[in-house]
Amino acid sequence: MAEDRSMFVEFFGDYPMIRVLDFLMENSVFDYSKKDISRNADVSWNTLGTFWANIEETGVVVYTRKVGKAGMYKINTASPIVKQLMELDKKLVKNSLENVGREKQKIKAMAMLCCITHGFVEPVGSLCAIQSSWL
Repeated sequence: MAEDRSMFVEFFGDYPMIRVLDFLMENSVFDYSKKDISRNADVSWNTLGTFWANIEETGVVVYTRKVGKAGMYKINTASPIVKQLMELDKKLVKNSLENVGREKQKIKAMAMLCCITHGFVEPVGSLCAIQSSWL
């Protein structure tokens, strides 16, 4: 599961509350039972119970409705806390994408240099066979 971690979890650490917040933020349109939240965030039911009251009392999650015997909850996108967390998550993703772009540019430059050094470049600026295979 480590390879599936979001930027939010990578930044704050792989802790149960962080995984729950991450799951709810990524699925902010839908409401879920606590059992579904526990399962989807990969947090045990008992662990969820240790902090659930806190995130509900602070308004991070809100009760939406009842389905059968299960109460349904979702992230409270109107909460100032949640707004800040979601903004931070967007900035983390943007920063990561910018870093990927910079790394790709470095690889492209190194590949072009390698192609020029080994005489593989046809017209200036085109991709040689080696460079194409690196990208």
